[in-house]
Formats: sequence, structure tokens, C-alpha cells
Amino acid sequence: MLKQAHAISEELIEWRRDFHMHPETGFNVQRTAGIVATELEKLGYRVQRGVGKTGVVADIGEGGKMVAIRADMDALPLQELNDMEYKSQVAGKMHACGHDSHTAMALGAATIFAKENLPGRIRFLFQPCEEDADEEGFSGAQRMVQDGAMNGVDFVLAQHIDPKIKVGEISICSGPNSGGVDSWYAEIIGKGGHGAYPHTTIDPYNILAHVIMALNAIVSRRLNPFAPAAVSIGTVNGGFTENVIPQSITLTGTLRYTETHIQKEIHDEIRRAFEIAKTLGGDYKLKYVIGAPPMINEEKVSELIEVVGKEMLGSENVSAGDPTLGAEDFGSFLNLAPGAMFNLGVQKKGHEEFLLHHPRFDLDERALPIGTAILVETAMRLLKE
Repeated sequence: MLKQAHAISEELIEWRRDFHMHPETGFNVQRTAGIVATELEKLGYRVQRGVGKTGVVADIGEGGKMVAIRADMDALPLQELNDMEYKSQVAGKMHACGHDSHTAMALGAATIFAKENLPGRIRFLFQPCEEDADEEGFSGAQRMVQDGAMNGVDFVLAQHIDPKIKVGEISICSGPNSGGVDSWYAEIIGKGGHGAYPHTTIDPYNILAHVIMALNAIVSRRLNPFAPAAVSIGTVNGGFTENVIPQSITLTGTLRYTETHIQKEIHDEIRRAFEIAKTLGGDYKLKYVIGAPPMINEEKVSELIEVVGKEMLGSENVSAGDPTLGAEDFGSFLNLAPGAMFNLGVQKKGHEEFLLHHPRFDLDERALPIGTAILVETAMRLLKE
């Protein structure tokens, strides 16, 4: 499979650079999705467009088990600072998280599968909006699941490029690999008034100070220290001039977890922190927007990827991954079928310090055939087993 993937290296690079030059964000990935769907139709896939708003689902093969391979297509709202021939041509948008390469490698895998005598079925999930969510708080993976993209799937695979790892290396580990993520939105309500007469007000800033202390103590003092979690404040807004104590203050934040019961505990503790507002004479409003669940790699699929990686690249080039509480909505697919995501080394000389989401991020394209081959070989073995 590695030999077959290297044989299509030029196509992989061409696809990746084209997507890189024409980045699209959120669910607005019509150009990318259109190219993907057209290429898949040429290869003989049964293609559904507009899944999860703008995603693409493509099937090939008959009978037996079904293995799904997911690739995200969206870019970031970021101005690229690189100066190369394939740099972004869209102001304020950039593929700084490698989704251009994910899409290219999935198309490469589809090209190889189209030539194989498959012992089952392969499904590709080309997903929009991994980096964001729609107005109702749903990401691309969640919208594709709602549209039935995982119906009939027995296993699901994905990869994510990693600029901290050298080309020719991968990392994979079972269990929790990224955190579930929810957002919270709050308002602390006091009583406004003149800054010279604070005793006539209920100062929301005073309440805020106590609430911040309580929020920052949730992980360190209210949760089991062996349970990975994070509670962070992202924005605080209030007031409009220097000598007026405002009526209210708004603040927003994020929370991360890997276990469902910890998610509920965090929700309860955040609410408890805001109850301080009532104790100090004020009030509050609080709402949650539930995001993607944790990404938990299934043990046997993770072990299979490790075996494939060692056979293909050598044991010394396969390592255990470092779990993170960063968000990755691939967990929405893993909730419905066993599977795993591995990290693909793409470190580029001269860009070692420019990691994911950096405006000067770039990857070493020699890694593209490697990621393609590991996806194909792992999927084929899952079908055969």
C-alpha cells in the first residue's frame, strides 16, 4: 500500500496545494466539497452530496463489514503569513490545521480502494466545520451523524497531522485522546450607579472577582484530581465609561472533560460559582452550549494501527500519543462505532516552531503517501478481520 501511495504522490500534492490555495471555513466548503464529490464519482463511488449541510459521503464495495474514513475539509479564519507558490489566495482564511492534507490523503486512499477487490465496504466521510459550529452549536461531525452518515458503519478511522512529529513517524494510543467541549455564557447582574457612590450600588465587578476565584478553583478543589478537566474564561465585558459602575457584566468560557459524569459535575460547579452573585446581593444568568464529546480511541483498532505503523515504518517510528483536552469532533463518530485517530508526522524543516493554527504553519508533503497508506492498510485489515 505504501508503494501504491507513493505512486500517486503527485496527485496528493496537487490536491493538497489546490485546497490550500482556496481555503473555506465552517460549513461554507462548497468548492472543496464539489471537487471531492466529482473526483469520487469519477472513481466509481456512490456519492451523496450535502450531508451535514455541505459534507460528502461516498461508498464503494458490496456486502460484508463497512469501514468509514473521515477527513475534515474546513480551514481557519486566519491570515496566512507564508510566502510560497501555493499560499492562501483568500484573505483572512488559511489551512493552518492541515485539513487540506487530510482531504488530499483521503482522496488518495479512495483512489487506491477503487482499484482493489474489496472484501467489504468502504465509506468516506468528508466533513465540513470541524473548527467551529453552527448557530445551534452543532459541528460538522454532529450534523453528518444527524443525516445518517454513520448508518451501517462497523469501524471508523481518521488521522491528524502533527508538526511536532518528524516525517516517517506516527503516534497512536488507545483511550481518551481529546476532551469533550462545552461552552458557557453568563451575565452577572448587579445595580449600577455613580462611581463616586459605590455604597448605593451592587457592584458587578466585586461579584465578578469572587466568581472568578470560584471558577478557577473548580478543577483544583472540586473535582477528582485524577479526572482530566479544564474550566477557562474566554471573555469578560462590562462598563462603558470610567466613572459609572455598570448594571451588569457578561462573560464566556469553555469547559473540557473526558468522562460524562465529570461533565455534569463541572456544569453543577460552574452554576455553584455563579450563585455567589446572589449571596452578594446580585443575580446571574447562565447557559451552556453542548459541544462535541470526548474522542476515545478504541483499544483493538488502536493496536491495529500501531501494528500497521510498525510494519510499514519500523517500530522505532511509532510512539504513544500525548492525550490533550483540545477539541476534536471525531468523537461524535466514535460514539457510534469503534475506531481510532492516529497522528501523522509532518514536521517541515524551517517551520518546526510554527505549530497548528499558526499563520506560518506548513507541512512536509513527503508525509502524504504515508498517511494515505496507513489509512488504506488499516481499513483493509479491518474488513478482512
